[in-house]
Amino acid sequence: MNPYATQLGERDPLEVIASTAARLETLLAAIGPVRAMQPRAPGKWSPREITCHLADCEIVFAFRLRQALAEDRHCIQTFDQDKWAPVYGAYDLSAALAVFTAVRNWSVALVRSLPAAAFDKPLTHPERGEMRYRVLVETMAGHDRNHLAQLEAVAAA
Repeated sequence: MNPYATQLGERDPLEVIASTAARLETLLAAIGPVRAMQPRAPGKWSPREITCHLADCEIVFAFRLRQALAEDRHCIQTFDQDKWAPVYGAYDLSAALAVFTAVRNWSVALVRSLPAAAFDKPLTHPERGEMRYRVLVETMAGHDRNHLAQLEAVAAA
């Protein structure tokens, strides 16, 4: 079971990943630079930290997308987001957004170029078992929706 699939509803995963960078930019503009630095609640990431996390994850997803295509039955390498987060204080919000946007646009171009058969290519996630390439794209989209919802709540407050 893909834990992020519930975030998608009826949305097309490719359209979600293609629209996230623009939505992220809009939300960060609405939140503003001062509120972007403030944690959403005690022990929760700030909008800036969420953006840094999204940039890190996009680098990971970009690698996974390419490795899964290049290797037969690729086994995804996992990472612990909480062990990556302590350095987020070193990153500028605009730089994190730029990294996310550039890498995401590159990945969307790749995914859009793929033949339909590529989405059935098998790969393995050590914690979730065997899946198809399409699940990797769905995971990206669901992950996006999860964090966009957090930022939407901040922007609406």
